[in-house]
Amino acid sequence: MKKAAPARLVPLLPGLLLGLSGASLAAPAPLELDPSVVTGSRSATQSFDLPYSVDSVSQQQISDGQLGINASEALSRVPGLVVQNRQNYAQDLQISSRGFGARSAFGVRGIKLLADGIPASTPDGQGQAATFNLDTAERIEVLRGPAATLYGSNAGGVIQMFSRDGEGPPRIGAETLIGSDGLSKNHLSAEGAVDGAGFVLDASRMDTDGYRDHSAARRDQTFAKLNFKPDDDSKMALIFSSLEQNGTQDPLGQTWAAYKADPRSVTANALSYNTRKSIDHQQLGMNYERYFGDATLQVNAYTGRRSVIQYLSIPRGTPANERGGGVVQFDRKFYGAGVRWLQPVDGVPGELTLIGGLDYDQSQDDRSGYRNYSGNQLGVKGELRRDEVDTARSLDPYLQANWAIDRWTLQAGVRHSTMELDVDDHFLSNGDASGTKRYQKTTPSLSAMYAFTDDLHGYVSAGKGFETPTQAELAYAPGGSEGFNFGLKPSESKQYEVGLKARLNSNTRVNAAVFQITTEDELVVAESNQGRTSYQNAGRTLRRGFELGIESQLSEQWSTNLAYTRLQATYDSDFTSGSGATQKHIDKGNYLPGVPQTTLFAELNWKPRDWVSTALEGLYRSKVYVEDSNQDKAAPGYSVFNWRTRFEQKVEHWTFHQTLRLDNLLDRQYVGSVIVGDGNGRYYEAAPGRSWYAGAGAQYRF
Repeated sequence: MKKAAPARLVPLLPGLLLGLSGASLAAPAPLELDPSVVTGSRSATQSFDLPYSVDSVSQQQISDGQLGINASEALSRVPGLVVQNRQNYAQDLQISSRGFGARSAFGVRGIKLLADGIPASTPDGQGQAATFNLDTAERIEVLRGPAATLYGSNAGGVIQMFSRDGEGPPRIGAETLIGSDGLSKNHLSAEGAVDGAGFVLDASRMDTDGYRDHSAARRDQTFAKLNFKPDDDSKMALIFSSLEQNGTQDPLGQTWAAYKADPRSVTANALSYNTRKSIDHQQLGMNYERYFGDATLQVNAYTGRRSVIQYLSIPRGTPANERGGGVVQFDRKFYGAGVRWLQPVDGVPGELTLIGGLDYDQSQDDRSGYRNYSGNQLGVKGELRRDEVDTARSLDPYLQANWAIDRWTLQAGVRHSTMELDVDDHFLSNGDASGTKRYQKTTPSLSAMYAFTDDLHGYVSAGKGFETPTQAELAYAPGGSEGFNFGLKPSESKQYEVGLKARLNSNTRVNAAVFQITTEDELVVAESNQGRTSYQNAGRTLRRGFELGIESQLSEQWSTNLAYTRLQATYDSDFTSGSGATQKHIDKGNYLPGVPQTTLFAELNWKPRDWVSTALEGLYRSKVYVEDSNQDKAAPGYSVFNWRTRFEQKVEHWTFHQTLRLDNLLDRQYVGSVIVGDGNGRYYEAAPGRSWYAGAGAQYRF
C-alpha cells in the first residue's frame, strides 16, 4: 500500500499565514475582469462585448501555485465545464461542456481542442488534452453554447490554448517540483526576443508512481516557438511540440466493492496483462497573418505524427481477442490547413466585419491489432488479428458576420461540415471490413446582444450542431458481428442560450446564462462486453442548465472567483440498449451518465505583498450516474478543498520562486471520475487523499 501525504504539513499553514499578515502591504496586480478573446469572433474582442458564453483563463491563473501538468488545474474555474483528472495518464483527462463529451471512455470527444489555432482533435472529434503544454500557455479560452457550432462537427464546446510569444530581454529558467506518490517534474525554459524575432523554448519531464497501484507514468514534453515579422504588414509564428510517454501503466476502473475495500486497488487482470500505453507525438505548425489595408488574411498549416501502442486486459480466448486482438497499435499521420479573410465593410452604420474561411483536416491511421498473449505469456504482443488503414478527413467552408451598431452587437454564421471516414481492411480475406462513411451538415448560428448600460449587457444565442461518431465508436458492430458499424448516424442538436453580463463597481464582473439543448439520435453505448464497446443511436435527450461566473477584486489584497453550474441532462424518449441477457430498457427521464447535476468551484486569493500570494480553493460536484439505466451505484457527490501559496524574490538579474500546495486538505475519499457504461462494472476511478507538492525555480534575465 502506498502512503498518504503526511498530515504534519497541515499545522504549518496557520503559522505561515500569521507570519505573512504582519508584512507591509503593497498593491498587487489587479484581477483582469474583461480579457480580450478571439474564440468565436475570430478577432480580438473584449469578452464582455461578445453575445455568447466565452471565458479566458489567464497565464497567472494557469501557473500561480499550480503544477503545470494537467489542464484540469486551470479549467475547473470555468462554468459549464466538468474536468476530471482520471489519475490515469494512459487515458487522459475527461472533459465535458454542458454535457457534451461526458461519455468519452478515453481522451476528449465532442469538444473542439485547439492549440495556437491548430487542432488537437482529429476530424472525427477525438482529442488529446495532454498535448497542451501549460508551461508555455499565455491563456486558455473556453467557448460554450450555440456559437461553438461555428467550429464544425463535434464542437459541443471549444477549448483553445494560446502559447506566449517570445518578447523582451532573453532569459533562461529552471524549476523542479516534488510531491505525493513519487511525483517529480523538472523543467527548463528559455524565451525572449533578439533583433525583432521572438523565441520560446521549453522542455520538461514528469514522473509519478501514481495514486493507485499500477498507475506509474513518465511524460516528456518539448516545445519551440519562433515568432517574427517578415515585413511591416505581416507576422508569422512557427511552432513545434512533442509529447512522449513510454510504458504508462493503466490501472483500469474499479468495481464499487473494490473501490470501497481499497481505493488504490486494481483489478487482477490489469496486473496479469500488464495493461499499459505508450505515446510518441510530434507536430509542426505555422500561423501567418497579413494585413491588406483594413482587411486581414490569416493562414495556418500543420503536420505531425502520433504512434500509440496499448496493451488491454481482454481475457485470452474471448472472441474479441481472437478477432481484433488485445493489443492496439497505430501510426498516425495528420495534417491540415485553414485560411480566413476578415473584411471590414465601409459605408454601413456601425462596425461590420465579414469573415470567410475554409478548414481542411486529415488523419490517417495505419492500425493493427494483436493478441495480448503468446503461448502462456500474458501481456505481450502475440499473433496479428487486425490490419487496416483508417482515414478521417473533413472539409469545412464557413461564413460569418460581426456587426456592432449603436447598442446592438450581432453575430451570424453558417458552416458546412463534411467529415468522411474510410476503412481499408488488409486482414480479412472474406467478409472484408472495408468501407466508407460520409457525414455532412450545414450548421447556422445567430447571436444578438443589447447594451442596457455600459456595464449591463444582455444576449440571446441560437444554433444547430452535429456530432459524428468517432472511429473508435464505429469500430465494432453490436452483437459481435464482423466489421465497422457504418449504420451509426450523427447526433443533431439545437441549442438556445440567454445570458447577462454585468460589471459592478468596476471591481466585480458577473456572467449568467440559461440554456437548453435538444438532441436527436444521441450516441450511446449499445453493448460493452469482453473489452469491446459498440454504440447505437438513442432517441432524444434534453439538457437544461444555468451557469454563473463571478470574479471580484474585493480589495487591493483580496480577490475571489466563483463558477456555478446546474445542469439537468436527461433522456427525452425511451430506448433499448444491448441484446439478449444484457438488454436494458432505458426510460424517458433517466439521467445521462457522466454528467453531475451541480458543480461549484470557489477560490479566495490573498496577496499581502507583491512577492507572496496564497489561495484557498473549494470544489463541489454532485453524484454522477455511471450507466444509462441509472440502476448501478452512482458515484457519490463530494467536496474537496485545496490550499496553495507562491513566493517570489528578485535579485538583480535573478528571479526566484517557490510553491507549496496541499490538495484535498480534509483527506476526503471520493470517486474522481467514472468510466461510463463499462461492461465489467468497473466504472469508478478513485481520487487521491491528502496530497502535498513543493517546488522551486530560478530565472536569469540577460
